Amino acid sequence: MAIKSDRWIRQMAAEGMIEPYEPGQVRDAGSGRMISYGTSSYGYDVRCADHFKIFTNINSAVVDPKNFDESSFVDVRADVCIIPPNSFALASTVEYFRIPRNVLTICLGKSTYARCGIIVNVTPLEPEWEGHVTLEFSNTTTLPAKIYANEGVAQMLFLESDEVCEQSYKDRSGKYMGQRGVTLPRP
Repeated sequence: MAIKSDRWIRQMAAEGMIEPYEPGQVRDAGSGRMISYGTSSYGYDVRCADHFKIFTNINSAVVDPKNFDESSFVDVRADVCIIPPNSFALASTVEYFRIPRNVLTICLGKSTYARCGIIVNVTPLEPEWEGHVTLEFSNTTTLPAKIYANEGVAQMLFLESDEVCEQSYKDRSGKYMGQRGVTLPRP
């Protein structure tokens, strides 16, 4: 299994693996500093969309992955999301992914956020999965934390296997196949 380079990422994006796609690193929005996104040496830095679901305890709901109560979240559409202390928010990537059958994709948070106590969690993108990636941001600090929409939040690493899997996510009719926007747990 080998990690894929910027050349491979550009080629696969031209074939529809990432939409929209940025072939280089964008670091400046023209109006000031931003957290970079786009193609790097061995990965792709994704952006966070402007729709957030912020965890709240206002309804005293129990978090149950088998019977998820949507009233546990407050919906926000904004350029910035403020995550309460010791809480979390969900968002999705701007980019839509179509993962090849012989590739596994791993997501790691960007150091800019990690150094602020904000952890990004995403499960691996399995072979032949497609959709917007749901991102979980955990604010591990005792202070409110900001997440910026339309800026870089995490890096995708593409690992190509030396053999094709017998059964892909698509073959299994995975429950998160083709998801668009922020997707809550499905039992």
